[in-house]
Parts: sequence; structure tokens; C-alpha cells
Amino acid sequence: MGVDWYNSIALRNGGYKTNAKFLIEGINAEEIYEQELIKLLPNFYQVLDAGCGHGDFTIRMSQFSKSIVGLDNSIELIKIAKSNQVGRDNIEFVFISTKEELPFKDEQFDLIYDRKGPTSILNHSRILRSGGTVFGIHSGALELVKERLQQNGFIRIEIREYKESRIIFPNRNEYIKFVSDIPGNPDYSEERYKDELEKMIVENTFNGIIQIKDYKYIWKAQKP
Repeated sequence: MGVDWYNSIALRNGGYKTNAKFLIEGINAEEIYEQELIKLLPNFYQVLDAGCGHGDFTIRMSQFSKSIVGLDNSIELIKIAKSNQVGRDNIEFVFISTKEELPFKDEQFDLIYDRKGPTSILNHSRILRSGGTVFGIHSGALELVKERLQQNGFIRIEIREYKESRIIFPNRNEYIKFVSDIPGNPDYSEERYKDELEKMIVENTFNGIIQIKDYKYIWKAQKP
């Protein structure tokens, strides 16, 4: 997924969001992650949100944080984030790619959290203070996250997998909206994806209900 794709998502949806209606059945890993992050934030002074997208989550977390910087590699998403920032002076949104050297001071941050953002942030451990924490949630690239945590010298590595929950859709139209808004996916409402879409629906229909597994894992580690 290139920067152009992220910018197109910003323009199409107004950020990383979906209008699809669905129900999560089982343990909701994202709710667990958010509640744990809320408990962590007051213990840290300088926080980095790696891959902040359109900034809604950053803004919500800012009420629990002393100072928070949100970064993203999409200028369009950062524009949306800044436009929604009104009244929050403890947030800064910056347009940066983690594939480049980051313009932050050594050990500038106490906590770096990564909510489905770029796992390459783990290659920038110099900006995290000694004893600082990294905390993230993702749905893929588990082995890559493990590898980057280990290669960059992080300690006290914890990884928890959540495999049992399912996303339930009331009808095919809501399913189409949802899968079309997943990062990297095309717009499945387009005629050219009709055959691929029908195959996906068949594969994800059980007892007449369209549903998909909601696999996620939460990871946490510390810089020595």
C-alpha cells in the first residue's frame, strides 16, 4: 500500500473508518487495548501515536495524556486530524513516514503506541527513552513484529493473541462496505470485482449469516 492509497482513503471516507454496520461477537481485542492504553497514558509525559490516521483515536486518548504527538505518512489524513484538533493544545500532528529517519530527539518519548499503524516504528528505538514502553495492536505480521522487537533490543516482550471473536454482518451490503474499507482492499462494489466478491461471500457465510473471524494480537515491550 503506497501513500497514494492512504490519501485516497482519506478523501473517500474522511479517514480510516467505515460506515458499515456490524456486530462483534466474542472478546473484542480493540476494546481491551483501548482500556489498557487509557490506564497507561497518565504514567507517561511524552507519548507518540505511530500511524494516527485521521486523528480521532489520538484526540480521544489526549484526554488521558499530558502530551501526545500523532504521526502519519498521509498528508490528507494529517489535514483531517489537524482540522479536528480544535481545543486540544496537548496534541501535535505531523506528516512523517517511519521508513525514513524521524525528526525527533533521542529518547524524546516515554511511550510509543501503535494501533494498527506501521510496525516499522520499532526500528526507531532511539526516540524512546531507556525504560520506555512500546504498546500495539495488529491483525497481521505477527512474526515481523516479534522479529523487530527482538532485533531492536526490546525486553519484557508480551504478546497476546485473540482468535475467537467474529464480525457479524446483517446483510451483504454491509459486508461489502466493510471489506472495501479494509486497508489495501479495492472497492468491491465495482462491477469488475463481482466474481471475487461472490466467492468471498460464499466462503464467509455460515448458517446463512455472513461473518468473518476477527483475529488480533496485542503486544507490549520495554526499551532497556
